[in-house]
Amino acid sequence: MNAHVLLVGLLVLAGLSGCSREAAPAAAAAPAEKRYPMTGEVVSADPARKVLIVQHNEVKGLMPAMTMEFAVSEADVAAFKPGQRIRAEMIPSDQGNWRLEHIWPDDKAAEAAVANQAAALRQDTMIRGGKAYREVGEAIPDFALYDQEGRVVTSGRFRGKQVMLNFIFTRCPVATMCPASTAKMVSLQRLAKAAGIPNLELVSISLDPTYDTPAVLKEYAATHGIDTANFSLLTGPEGAIKDLLTQFGIIAEFDGNLLKHTLSTLLIDENGRIRHRADGSAWEPRDFLEKMRK
Repeated sequence: MNAHVLLVGLLVLAGLSGCSREAAPAAAAAPAEKRYPMTGEVVSADPARKVLIVQHNEVKGLMPAMTMEFAVSEADVAAFKPGQRIRAEMIPSDQGNWRLEHIWPDDKAAEAAVANQAAALRQDTMIRGGKAYREVGEAIPDFALYDQEGRVVTSGRFRGKQVMLNFIFTRCPVATMCPASTAKMVSLQRLAKAAGIPNLELVSISLDPTYDTPAVLKEYAATHGIDTANFSLLTGPEGAIKDLLTQFGIIAEFDGNLLKHTLSTLLIDENGRIRHRADGSAWEPRDFLEKMRK
């Protein structure tokens, strides 16, 4: 995981909750770490030492292609397997313990598909202008993002199913915000399964896509008891996330190290139209369950 320590706090400002994503700066700020974009292939993984050995391509301005050992997060060492191509940020160290952060699967076809849909979403948001916000009864916008396994997921995959959708981020430390919303989604997932609700999908989209890589989302799912059989955690390009926030009426912005955001949970019908919306995290899973039955 990122070495920064989260500050637990709550800020109410203009109706938004604020969550700090980094530790307070020291009295004398340390020099910024140099980061280099890198691509390569995983040779082996050592979970006990939290190490990936990677055969990487030339890193321009730093070194030729070679095979090296890198320290990584627990989430990343669990997610990436030998033979898998990756792209990441390489962080050198004078002590020799070089690190990789922000690791993503390196799949050019997948990247192109996500980028093309992001461009279409950007255009759609601009065309809609002041009417970008999707009201109850309107169809959701088309999108393509990555799930917790690094697979491309398009909005079209959910047609013919009822969908519960919200926005969260994994580092949110305020118990009444993202953690409460996730707990209620998990509760609803279990209630719906027990009630025999067919064709249900649950979707949580990250508010912090720079940090919330697929591996981070996969670890989040495991630690929060999420059954990913029909629950997808999605992330992707920051521009696409911002356009989705605009169209779903979610406010989220970083003010320095503080993420101020609102919460909403939506029920989407089999035709891709917004059927119901609950703002905040005070909604009850059984209320949504009853709406699914009607």
